[in-house]
Amino acid sequence: MAKLMFDSILVVCTGNICRSPIAERFLRRELPQKKIDSAGTGALVNQEADKSAAYIASIHGLSLEGHRGQQFTSALSRQYDLILVMEKAHLVQVGKIAPEARGKTMLFGEWIERKDIPDPYRKSNEAFASVFHLIELAGQRWVDKLKA
Repeated sequence: MAKLMFDSILVVCTGNICRSPIAERFLRRELPQKKIDSAGTGALVNQEADKSAAYIASIHGLSLEGHRGQQFTSALSRQYDLILVMEKAHLVQVGKIAPEARGKTMLFGEWIERKDIPDPYRKSNEAFASVFHLIELAGQRWVDKLKA
């Protein structure tokens, strides 16, 4: 398998307080030599990570401490080699916000059966736990491909 050469990764979801912060911290832990951040297509700018997201992440040894939501922009997209989005709708939104980034944008769940990772916002801790599992599964596939 050819090694994927991406030194910087931006993970994108909707509000940038649930899914993408978890994925960002997971990838940072597994790929410490890479620049990894997150943003949202409709970000809750400067908001801390969702309390349920932070709780579920902490159970799995990930801290979302210090996270602040940031808006996905065309300028931001230019700072990264790879943009990973949580659902197919985000592919469309990224394409509208930053058409030039479309070619380097992929689904975070690209390598797992369930390609879209659903938004757990305002749902139960069980929903967050299920989403965490999907992020961990998909994230590990990316780690394997990026380290190969």
